[in-house]
Amino acid sequence: MPIDGVLDLHTFSPKEIKQLIPDYIEACLDKNITKLRIIHGKGTGTLRRIVHSILEKHPDVLSFRHESDAGSWGATVVELKAR
Repeated sequence: MPIDGVLDLHTFSPKEIKQLIPDYIEACLDKNITKLRIIHGKGTGTLRRIVHSILEKHPDVLSFRHESDAGSWGATVVELKAR
């Protein structure tokens, strides 16, 4: 999986997400990437809620939001603390 600041969750099972996101954040910070785009899809919103729950608790996350130019409700843009 490329570490480029864009994580598409469509290829992962929901049970993998809880460990995948913290690992991906760590890998991005190792490469000095502080702005991420996590693509979770629109669907029923369950995956989005799981992603947001993980981001709310992560110590390296400054903020996260939806942006209309970043996929609207289907993607979340994350700002990380620089190291």
